[in-house]
Amino acid sequence: MAGSDDGRLTVDDLVAWMFRFDERIAAEADRLTALDSAIGDADHGTNIARGTGAVRKRLADAPPDDAGALLKSSGMALVSTVGGASGSLYGTLFLEMAKSVGPTPELDTAGLADAFRAGVAGVVARGRAEPGDKTMVDALQPAAEALSAAAEGGRPIVESLREAAAAAALGRDATIPLVARKGRASYLGERSADHLDPGATSAAILVQALADARSERIG
Repeated sequence: MAGSDDGRLTVDDLVAWMFRFDERIAAEADRLTALDSAIGDADHGTNIARGTGAVRKRLADAPPDDAGALLKSSGMALVSTVGGASGSLYGTLFLEMAKSVGPTPELDTAGLADAFRAGVAGVVARGRAEPGDKTMVDALQPAAEALSAAAEGGRPIVESLREAAAAAALGRDATIPLVARKGRASYLGERSADHLDPGATSAAILVQALADARSERIG
């Protein structure tokens, strides 16, 4: 149901985010796997699609009452269904966001920015990756910084999310010339350069899915 841009994300907005993420990942799964075949295990698209499908089913079967519960449920579904490092990292992102959010029914830009920073910090700690290592962090960190800047500037939630999505896309594209320093791709050394990182690509899809879902719900 459409509404106004009142500066807050509701539980329904977050459910719409997870559903949109699942739709986008399903549509891009083959492409993500092709990207991973060049520098990884050739399973990123398949694994992430399995995880987002599990998240969607869990939320449809048992809709959470608050934002923290929704994020925790999503994180647990990803950890339990996504193989490899991606499940642990995406799960950590959502579980740390859930801890930051707590049992609140809605989030403003500042609360979302705090949660996203906490989630990204968890990913950094879990994967021991930093920006520039050619991982999902290269998309997530710029998005977190954009959200924080938007919150400080008091910008509307839709505008804030669009800026975060744009920052994530730029971070994703910036991985192309990088030499991977973490994960399976790091085994390739210099040969990992000139390839788009699949993790950063799926992470950018995640952020864009939230921006799109929110825009559509107030349209």
